[in-house]
Amino acid sequence: MVTFFVGGNWKMNGDKKSLGDLITTLNTASLHDETEVVCGAPTVYLDFARSNLDARIGVAAQNCYKVAKGAFTGEISPAMIKDCGVEWVILGHSERRHVFGESDELIGQKVAHALESDLGVIACIGEKLEEREAGTTEDVVYAQTQAIADNVKDWSKVVLAYEPVWAIGTGKTASPEQAQEVHEKLREWIRANVSEAVADSVRIIYGGSVTGANCKELGSQNDVDGFLVGGASLKPEFVDIINARA
Repeated sequence: MVTFFVGGNWKMNGDKKSLGDLITTLNTASLHDETEVVCGAPTVYLDFARSNLDARIGVAAQNCYKVAKGAFTGEISPAMIKDCGVEWVILGHSERRHVFGESDELIGQKVAHALESDLGVIACIGEKLEEREAGTTEDVVYAQTQAIADNVKDWSKVVLAYEPVWAIGTGKTASPEQAQEVHEKLREWIRANVSEAVADSVRIIYGGSVTGANCKELGSQNDVDGFLVGGASLKPEFVDIINARA
């Protein structure tokens, strides 16, 4: 059995007051001890989150660049993330892809450098609504996964997050069956293109309007190994989502 993984992506939200309140809620909550929990804090609050969150809860940056240092105004490197005591980074989120124009190639390069720097990577993939309606979901997510897989040597540091873009922040959730179908196909793709061992061990988590109300049913699917949670990770119900398998 792989360890259930629940990531909270705070995105560009919160301040020291509201995030401090959230951190207190998480620190004092009864959390399922067989679930790995990681919170993705805004860059300026990475140090704050890591200093204040209980040690049992991991922290992730929401992005990083593909080199250690240099003339890249506004960027941060894995070395800086690690210097804040933070051990994870989210890469390839659909907002990075579609709002900021990041290509599969760039995301692959970022994944390679983050892993070389010994950060854990939550690597995101997922199709847009028009791609699902055109029947190209598999082509899209396989191509995105290929660009990531080409840059991974050690899969033990990688969590794959499937987030259908049409379900992120829209209130539309993929049905448990839709999520399971894509996760299963992704695992088969990994089995065929990476290895049997990686297919069995890599965690494939679901993201896209996960809530306290739907997390138990989503989490009970065979190939759903956890969640990447957006809006609900800023609310007390995040505790219910963490405990979906409890």
